Amino acid sequence: MALEEAKRAGEEGEVPIGAVLVAGGQIIGRSHNRPIALSDPTAHAEILALREGAVNAGNYRLPDSTLYVTIEPCAMCAGALLQARIRRLVFGAEDPKAGGVRSLYCLLEDDRLNHRVAVTEGVLREECREILRQFFKERR
Repeated sequence: MALEEAKRAGEEGEVPIGAVLVAGGQIIGRSHNRPIALSDPTAHAEILALREGAVNAGNYRLPDSTLYVTIEPCAMCAGALLQARIRRLVFGAEDPKAGGVRSLYCLLEDDRLNHRVAVTEGVLREECREILRQFFKERR
C-alpha cells in the first residue's frame, strides 16, 4: 500500500514516497509526498500519515502503531516518529543523502532520547528504489 501511495505521488509530480500507518491491525493513516501541492515543506508522506493517524486515533501519541514507508525517513520525519512514540518503523530503500534512521543519521537509536523505535529495513527494497529511479530518470 505504501508503494501505491508512492506511485500516486509520482503521478502528481511529487517525489514518489508513500507511507501507511497501522494500529491494531487497521490502517489509521496513509499518504504520499505532497510538499509541492500543499506548498508545505513538512508535507512528507510520513508526516501526513502521522497527522491522519493521530486524528483517527484521537491522540497525538501512537505507541502501538507501525509506520510502513517506501524510503528511509529524513531527520524531520524520524523526529516526528519519536514525538508520536511510534512503536515500529518498516522501510524499503535506504536514503544515503538524507536518511535520518540508518544512512546519514541514527536518530531512532540515540541513547540520550527517551523513546526507541524498532526498525525493520529493506522490505521490498528493490521495488522502492526502482520507483524513485524511474521518477528521476523521467525528470532528467
